[in-house]
Amino acid sequence: MASPTVVFITGVSRGIGHQLVKSYISRPNYTVIGSARNLASPGIEALRAVPRADGTNLVIVKIDSGSTTDAATAVGELKQAGVNHVDVVIANAAHNPPWVPADIAEAEDVIISFQANALGPLLLFKALKDLMQKSTKGPKWLSISSAVASIGLLDGGGTHNLAAYGISKAALNWFTVATHAGNKWLIAFAAHPGQVQTEPGNAAARMMGLEKAPDTPELAAERIMATLDNASREKTSGKFFHLGRGTEIPW
Repeated sequence: MASPTVVFITGVSRGIGHQLVKSYISRPNYTVIGSARNLASPGIEALRAVPRADGTNLVIVKIDSGSTTDAATAVGELKQAGVNHVDVVIANAAHNPPWVPADIAEAEDVIISFQANALGPLLLFKALKDLMQKSTKGPKWLSISSAVASIGLLDGGGTHNLAAYGISKAALNWFTVATHAGNKWLIAFAAHPGQVQTEPGNAAARMMGLEKAPDTPELAAERIMATLDNASREKTSGKFFHLGRGTEIPW
């Protein structure tokens, strides 16, 4: 049998990350690695019970996005366990701070958001880079971002009221483009998954007068996986996509 496709997904205890794990383990001959802060959470226990396709394995590792050492420790443990390459990374874990404008944002909320949403993915890339370079399938990195991070959409878009979140996700976008520019062997891009029925997604929908967000986590996972399956250095890497609309977002 060919070597498995290895997918690494952060933030899998709930929401989009949780559904991505469920969807990927339904594919045969995959090794799906998920990370979470609490390995005993109900969401993680539920994932362990999900049936897997033939030849597919699930591995859960501890990574707290606010930690500066968890990513390196987790990847070191994976290497010791025999993981010798990674084909796809989905940097999904995020912190969702209070939605307030810059003039009343708390410094602590900005710092925590930056640590989780920007520094966390950077440290993960540092830890995984050599394993991704060993992929024979064209390694791919996806940063789960947000339209809130778009500086081009700020004026008149209302997103200025999400200061801590927007600043941290804009930093994630910069890191993503820099990763694309500095690593010609890699497909690296950012994506807004759409209005998804997660805690922050439903909160945003209520602000717009809706009962809940229109897109299910299952649909979001389907879009993400299809985009990754078809991603290329020429057409995808270095770009920022709105997966709900199938369009590019200005940086």
